[in-house]
Amino acid sequence: MESMLAPAHILSYGTLLGTTVFETFVASIISFKKLERPTFAMLQNHMFPVYFGMQSALPVVIALTYPGLRTVVHNVSPGIAGVLDETVRKNTLVPLATIFVTGVANLFCLMPKAKAIKAQRLQLEAVEGKSQYEPPVSPAMDKLNKSFRRVHGFSTAFNLISLIATVAYGVTLSRRIQ
Repeated sequence: MESMLAPAHILSYGTLLGTTVFETFVASIISFKKLERPTFAMLQNHMFPVYFGMQSALPVVIALTYPGLRTVVHNVSPGIAGVLDETVRKNTLVPLATIFVTGVANLFCLMPKAKAIKAQRLQLEAVEGKSQYEPPVSPAMDKLNKSFRRVHGFSTAFNLISLIATVAYGVTLSRRIQ
Protein backbone atom coordinates (compact mmCIF):
# COMPACT_ATOMS: atom_id res chain seq x y z
CA MET A 1 0.00 0.00 0.00
CA GLU A 2 2.76 2.44 0.94
CA SER A 3 4.37 1.88 -2.48
CA MET A 4 1.27 3.43 -4.08
CA LEU A 5 1.41 6.61 -1.98
CA ALA A 6 4.20 8.32 -3.90
CA PRO A 7 2.68 7.88 -7.39
CA ALA A 8 -0.80 8.88 -6.16
CA HIS A 9 0.74 11.86 -4.36
CA ILE A 10 2.69 13.17 -7.34
CA LEU A 11 -0.18 12.59 -9.77
CA SER A 12 -2.60 14.43 -7.47
CA TYR A 13 -0.16 17.31 -7.10
CA GLY A 14 0.42 17.45 -10.86
CA THR A 15 -3.31 17.48 -11.50
CA LEU A 16 -3.78 20.32 -9.01
CA LEU A 17 -0.93 22.42 -10.43
CA GLY A 18 -1.90 21.78 -14.05
CA THR A 19 -5.57 22.51 -13.47
CA THR A 20 -4.82 25.71 -11.57
CA VAL A 21 -2.32 27.04 -14.11
CA PHE A 22 -4.51 26.11 -17.08
CA GLU A 23 -7.72 27.60 -15.68
CA THR A 24 -5.99 30.75 -14.40
CA PHE A 25 -3.76 31.61 -17.35
CA VAL A 26 -5.23 29.83 -20.38
CA ALA A 27 -8.90 28.82 -20.25
CA SER A 28 -10.29 31.86 -18.43
CA ILE A 29 -8.30 34.40 -20.44
CA ILE A 30 -9.04 32.88 -23.85
CA SER A 31 -12.71 32.36 -22.98
CA PHE A 32 -13.07 35.96 -21.78
CA LYS A 33 -11.44 37.33 -24.94
CA LYS A 34 -13.19 35.09 -27.46
CA LEU A 35 -16.70 34.49 -26.11
CA GLU A 36 -19.63 36.87 -25.84
CA ARG A 37 -20.22 37.88 -22.23
CA PRO A 38 -23.37 35.73 -21.69
CA THR A 39 -21.64 32.67 -23.18
CA PHE A 40 -18.53 33.32 -21.09
CA ALA A 41 -20.65 33.62 -17.93
CA MET A 42 -22.48 30.38 -18.75
CA LEU A 43 -19.17 28.57 -19.34
CA GLN A 44 -17.74 29.84 -16.04
CA ASN A 45 -20.92 28.80 -14.21
CA HIS A 46 -20.28 25.24 -15.39
CA MET A 47 -16.48 25.27 -14.99
CA PHE A 48 -16.11 26.86 -11.56
CA PRO A 49 -17.93 24.22 -9.48
CA VAL A 50 -15.63 21.55 -10.95
CA TYR A 51 -12.52 23.73 -10.68
CA PHE A 52 -13.14 24.89 -7.11
CA GLY A 53 -14.20 21.35 -6.19
CA MET A 54 -10.84 20.09 -7.43
CA GLN A 55 -9.05 22.86 -5.52
CA SER A 56 -10.90 21.71 -2.41
CA ALA A 57 -10.53 17.94 -2.84
CA LEU A 58 -7.02 17.54 -4.26
CA PRO A 59 -5.17 19.01 -1.26
CA VAL A 60 -6.97 16.42 0.88
CA VAL A 61 -5.90 13.64 -1.51
CA ILE A 62 -2.34 15.02 -1.47
CA ALA A 63 -2.35 14.99 2.35
CA LEU A 64 -3.79 11.47 2.49
CA THR A 65 -1.15 10.20 0.05
CA TYR A 66 1.76 12.05 1.65
CA PRO A 67 4.57 9.48 1.37
CA GLY A 68 6.37 10.45 4.56
CA LEU A 69 9.99 11.46 4.95
CA ARG A 70 12.94 9.43 6.12
CA THR A 71 16.28 11.12 6.60
CA VAL A 72 19.10 10.76 9.09
CA VAL A 73 17.48 13.50 11.18
CA HIS A 74 13.74 12.96 10.58
CA ASN A 75 11.35 10.05 10.32
CA VAL A 76 7.99 11.50 9.29
CA SER A 77 5.03 9.14 8.91
CA PRO A 78 3.10 8.85 5.66
CA GLY A 79 -0.43 10.20 5.27
CA ILE A 80 -2.18 12.80 7.40
CA ALA A 81 0.01 12.05 10.42
CA GLY A 82 3.04 13.03 8.38
CA VAL A 83 1.47 16.22 7.08
CA LEU A 84 0.67 17.20 10.67
CA ASP A 85 4.20 16.42 11.88
CA GLU A 86 5.86 19.46 13.39
CA THR A 87 9.05 19.04 11.31
CA VAL A 88 7.25 19.45 7.96
CA ARG A 89 4.23 21.50 9.03
CA LYS A 90 5.43 24.83 7.64
CA ASN A 91 6.33 23.54 4.17
CA THR A 92 3.64 20.88 3.85
CA LEU A 93 0.58 21.50 6.02
CA VAL A 94 0.49 25.28 5.55
CA PRO A 95 0.42 25.26 1.73
CA LEU A 96 -2.01 22.33 1.55
CA ALA A 97 -4.33 23.91 4.13
CA THR A 98 -4.14 27.22 2.27
CA ILE A 99 -5.13 25.57 -1.02
CA PHE A 100 -7.97 23.73 0.71
CA VAL A 101 -9.33 26.80 2.52
CA THR A 102 -9.21 29.04 -0.56
CA GLY A 103 -10.89 26.34 -2.67
CA VAL A 104 -13.64 25.80 -0.09
CA ALA A 105 -14.14 29.56 0.31
CA ASN A 106 -14.53 29.94 -3.45
CA LEU A 107 -16.77 26.88 -3.79
CA PHE A 108 -19.13 27.45 -0.87
CA CYS A 109 -19.00 31.20 -0.17
CA LEU A 110 -17.81 33.36 -3.04
CA MET A 111 -19.20 31.39 -6.00
CA PRO A 112 -22.75 31.23 -4.57
CA LYS A 113 -22.57 34.93 -3.70
CA ALA A 114 -21.42 35.78 -7.25
CA LYS A 115 -24.21 33.64 -8.73
CA ALA A 116 -26.79 35.39 -6.54
CA ILE A 117 -25.56 38.81 -7.65
CA LYS A 118 -25.62 37.71 -11.30
CA ALA A 119 -29.22 36.52 -10.86
CA GLN A 120 -30.16 39.89 -9.35
CA ARG A 121 -28.53 41.67 -12.27
CA LEU A 122 -30.49 39.55 -14.76
CA GLN A 123 -33.74 40.40 -12.95
CA LEU A 124 -32.86 44.09 -12.99
CA GLU A 125 -31.93 43.89 -16.69
CA ALA A 126 -35.42 42.52 -17.40
CA VAL A 127 -37.04 45.34 -15.40
CA GLU A 128 -34.85 48.05 -16.97
CA GLY A 129 -35.00 46.55 -20.46
CA LYS A 130 -31.27 46.87 -21.08
CA SER A 131 -27.95 45.18 -20.41
CA GLN A 132 -26.15 45.64 -17.12
CA TYR A 133 -23.31 47.42 -18.96
CA GLU A 134 -25.41 49.55 -21.31
CA PRO A 135 -25.11 53.22 -20.37
CA PRO A 136 -26.49 54.95 -18.52
CA VAL A 137 -26.20 52.40 -15.72
CA SER A 138 -28.88 52.83 -13.07
CA PRO A 139 -27.82 53.32 -9.43
CA ALA A 140 -29.29 49.91 -8.55
CA MET A 141 -27.33 48.19 -11.34
CA ASP A 142 -24.19 50.12 -10.44
CA LYS A 143 -24.51 48.85 -6.86
CA LEU A 144 -24.89 45.24 -8.08
CA ASN A 145 -21.95 45.63 -10.47
CA LYS A 146 -19.76 46.94 -7.64
CA SER A 147 -20.83 44.05 -5.40
CA PHE A 148 -20.00 41.56 -8.14
CA ARG A 149 -16.58 43.15 -8.75
CA ARG A 150 -15.81 42.94 -5.03
CA VAL A 151 -16.78 39.26 -4.81
CA HIS A 152 -14.94 38.51 -8.06
CA GLY A 153 -11.88 40.33 -6.72
CA PHE A 154 -11.84 38.21 -3.57
CA SER A 155 -12.29 35.06 -5.64
CA THR A 156 -9.42 36.04 -7.93
CA ALA A 157 -7.20 36.84 -4.95
CA PHE A 158 -8.02 33.49 -3.34
CA ASN A 159 -7.24 31.74 -6.62
CA LEU A 160 -3.84 33.46 -6.84
CA ILE A 161 -3.09 32.63 -3.20
CA SER A 162 -3.98 29.02 -4.00
CA LEU A 163 -1.65 29.07 -7.01
CA ILE A 164 1.22 30.48 -4.93
CA ALA A 165 0.63 27.85 -2.22
CA THR A 166 0.52 25.11 -4.87
CA VAL A 167 3.86 26.24 -6.31
CA ALA A 168 5.32 26.55 -2.80
CA TYR A 169 4.35 22.96 -2.05
CA GLY A 170 5.83 21.93 -5.41
CA VAL A 171 9.15 23.47 -4.38
CA THR A 172 9.01 21.47 -1.14
CA LEU A 173 8.18 18.33 -3.09
CA SER A 174 10.97 18.94 -5.61
CA ARG A 175 13.58 19.09 -2.84
CA ARG A 176 12.87 15.41 -2.21
CA ILE A 177 13.79 14.31 -5.73
CA GLN A 178 17.17 12.62 -5.72
